[in-house]
Amino acid sequence: MLHISPSSFILKPAFAKIVCEPGWKWHKREKALQNYDLFYVWSGEGTVVLNDQPIQVGPGSCFLFRKGDHTSATHNPQRPLVLTYIHFDVDEPVTEVPSSYRKLEDRLDFEYMLSRYVRLFLVKAYGAEEEARLILKQLLIYLLREEREVPREKKVSHQLNEVIQEVANYCSQHPGLPHKVEDLAARAGLSPRYFSIKFKEIIGLSVQSYIIKTRIDRAQHLLLHAGMNVTEVADALGYRDIFFFSRQFKQYTGKSPSEIR
Repeated sequence: MLHISPSSFILKPAFAKIVCEPGWKWHKREKALQNYDLFYVWSGEGTVVLNDQPIQVGPGSCFLFRKGDHTSATHNPQRPLVLTYIHFDVDEPVTEVPSSYRKLEDRLDFEYMLSRYVRLFLVKAYGAEEEARLILKQLLIYLLREEREVPREKKVSHQLNEVIQEVANYCSQHPGLPHKVEDLAARAGLSPRYFSIKFKEIIGLSVQSYIIKTRIDRAQHLLLHAGMNVTEVADALGYRDIFFFSRQFKQYTGKSPSEIR
């Protein structure tokens, strides 16, 4: 389904986001499914039986039922299922098809696309079918990507690296701000201690050393290319004591600011 054209999707009128009633059951039918059904659980708990195999489901449970599947389901009336289903078909041969079931961990983008699909038809938006086909393909690509990406441990590590790099870039872009570890950690969504450990591990410098380095790097640029004197540069970078600025500058560059200028 990765390479098929969105125009090949045949959208069926059976789609919705529903809150199941306490006595809800999805009875097994004599006839197998005649098309594809994307079935997603937002909340609640229950059991879906797919081709006689029971699967316990909860938030993030996602099925792609196929032609020929036999399905049924029940749920806990104390924790009723909230689910979205989208029936569709495809009018060209497909090769890569997402697996029948998986539990999604990173659900935000997927849930947004599901909601968007249903809302397009509820409000009868202009171009609804054309956009819905694009969204449906995005949903299927999302599932294929989930199956092929690196294990979650590496994914988390990659995400953490991106977060730390973003904070480091923020510091280098705003060297004159009075950065505090607590504020930077909050920007990263981490505790100050864990943030400090990971920052040094990823960037190679402690948070404070990196902040000073970005200020001194910027100071050299301003002295050489901006026509600013030492006092102006110190003030622009948040130093209130020009002697402290000069001493710190020399510690990092081996020269005084006046020698650079």
